[in-house]
Amino acid sequence: MSASPISHQPVEVIVITGPTASGKSALAVDMAERLGCEIISADSRQVYRHMPVCTAVPTEAERRGIRHHLLEFLEPTDYYSAARFEEDAMRLIAEMGRRGLWRVIVCGGSMMYVDALTRGLDELPTISDRVRAETLEFFNREGIDAVREELKRLDPDYYAQADLSNHRRLVHALEIIRESGEPVSRLRTGRRKERPFEVRKFAIDWSREELFGRINRRVERMVADGLETEARALLPLRGENALNTVGMKEMFAMFDGEMDRATAIARIGKNTRVYAKKQLTWLKRDPEIEWLAPGVLPEI
Repeated sequence: MSASPISHQPVEVIVITGPTASGKSALAVDMAERLGCEIISADSRQVYRHMPVCTAVPTEAERRGIRHHLLEFLEPTDYYSAARFEEDAMRLIAEMGRRGLWRVIVCGGSMMYVDALTRGLDELPTISDRVRAETLEFFNREGIDAVREELKRLDPDYYAQADLSNHRRLVHALEIIRESGEPVSRLRTGRRKERPFEVRKFAIDWSREELFGRINRRVERMVADGLETEARALLPLRGENALNTVGMKEMFAMFDGEMDRATAIARIGKNTRVYAKKQLTWLKRDPEIEWLAPGVLPEI
């Protein structure tokens, strides 16, 4: 007797996103337990090893036996991007489908990563090691103001809509221009890519006061869990982009004597709240997100 054919069905990607400290990881684990699926992290800092306190990587106990992907698999010296995340996440989703897992949870607050997976990125050039090194050397030598002026000259349309406080993104835009010889604004089409899966997006709808309270408690917990020790161990790598993140930057400034410990901790809280506001601004522009009351699991 011949074997019955294996039935195929589209994978459903369930995105749990939202601002920092909103409870994404716990909700993702609760849903993964209920649905019998695995979790792909969409966090641009949790991909790196050696900084679990600063980046709030879920502990083994918090994961409750649920398999997590794309956590702590790179060194802080390694390069990673939304484009590489898109490739990795697409590969993992396809593998899960071949294993008969028709649902996958993607959890994280790195909005570029979420958009890269669900909408796709424009086909931008791969940056060569030479261009990356030359652009980094230019940034280190001339400073961010020179990067801004170069972008304003080479791509005024991109400059007009860019987040001029996001140094990493500005440097990357300059890399793209140098690699391709074309303005970034000309290379970006904004066209959505077709995906072989269905997507639903969820975020937890805390009030601003509640969210900021959660952030303040998260910072207190980070300090109690050894943030200072973690940052000191990474001090020799402080120039790496992976460490250009809230928590590390303030600790490094404290080590340099630029602020005392109490000020550094308060600054981490303030900068985390600012980051959360930016995340919320991005999220509110996405009509596909379904907002959940705290403690409520969505109907899937």
